[in-house]
Amino acid sequence: MHKTISLILFALVAIIMTGCAQTHQSDTAPQMDNLLLAEPKPISGRAQLAIVRYNQILSEEHLTQDERAELHFQRGMLYDSVGLPGLAQYDFSRALNIKPDMAPVYNSMGIHFIQQSEFIQAYEAFDSTLDIDPEYDFAFLNRGIALYYGGRSDLAVKDLTTFYKLDTSDPFRAIWLYFAMEHQNPAAAPEYLTSALNSLEPQHWATQIVELLLGRTSEKELLGVLLKGVTSQTELTERLCEAYFYLGKYHMTLGNEGRAANYFKLALSTNVYDYVEHRYARLELNQLRHSETAK
Repeated sequence: MHKTISLILFALVAIIMTGCAQTHQSDTAPQMDNLLLAEPKPISGRAQLAIVRYNQILSEEHLTQDERAELHFQRGMLYDSVGLPGLAQYDFSRALNIKPDMAPVYNSMGIHFIQQSEFIQAYEAFDSTLDIDPEYDFAFLNRGIALYYGGRSDLAVKDLTTFYKLDTSDPFRAIWLYFAMEHQNPAAAPEYLTSALNSLEPQHWATQIVELLLGRTSEKELLGVLLKGVTSQTELTERLCEAYFYLGKYHMTLGNEGRAANYFKLALSTNVYDYVEHRYARLELNQLRHSETAK
C-alpha cells in the first residue's frame, strides 16, 4: 500500500509540473511609463484536480498514519500554490497532529505565522524544523526573515549569514542579509553588499537588484533587463513578482513610501502565491499602514 500511495504522489506531482509549460510571450511586453506589467498567474486547473484526488485518497480508511500525514502536507502545499492559505494551514496542522516530527511542515507553518505577524510562533516553528533536521537550509532563511520582521535584526543577521554562506553566488541570499544588516548596522551594510557583489552570478538577472541597491544602476536599467532570458509568460510573471517586491524595498530605503506601496501591490497582483516576495508584500503594506497611522 505504501508503494501505491508513493506512486500516486509521484504521478500527481508530474501532472502539476507538466502544467507549468506556457506559450511564448510576444516580442512586445506590456509597458506603462517603462514599467513592465505582469499578467496575473492563472490558478492551475491541474493543481485543483490534484487537490480533488488528494481528497479522495484521504477519505480511504486503509492509509497508514505516515501516509495520511504526508498527504495532508502535500495537499496543504497545493492549497498554498492556489492562494488558499487558511486551508493550507489547516492541513499543515493536521499533518503535525498525526506525525509531529515533520520538519518541512513546521517550516511551512512558520511561514504562515510570519505572514500573520505571529513572530513568536514563527520562531518556535522554525526552531522545531531545525531541531528535527539541523540541515534544513531554508529554515535559516525563513527564521532569519521572521526575526527581521519581528524587530530582532541582530539574530536575523546570524541566520541569514548562515543561509547566505551556503551559496554566495545567489543574489537573493545576499539581498536578504543586506536588509537585516541595514537595520542592525546601516553604515556597514553597503560595504558588505559591495563585497558580496564580487561572488554573485553575473548572468543572474537579480544581480542587477544588488547593483540598484548600491546605486550602481538605475531603476530604468533594471526594468530593461527583466526580459533577458525569459521564455514564457509564466516565467515573466514570476520574475516580475520578485522585481516588484525588491523595487518596493528599494523605494522604502529612499523614503518613497507611496511608490513603495504601489510596487508591493503590483507584487500581490501577480498571484504568484508561493513566492517569498508575494508572501511578504502584504506584510510590508501592513507595516507601511501602521507607520502612517503612528505619525
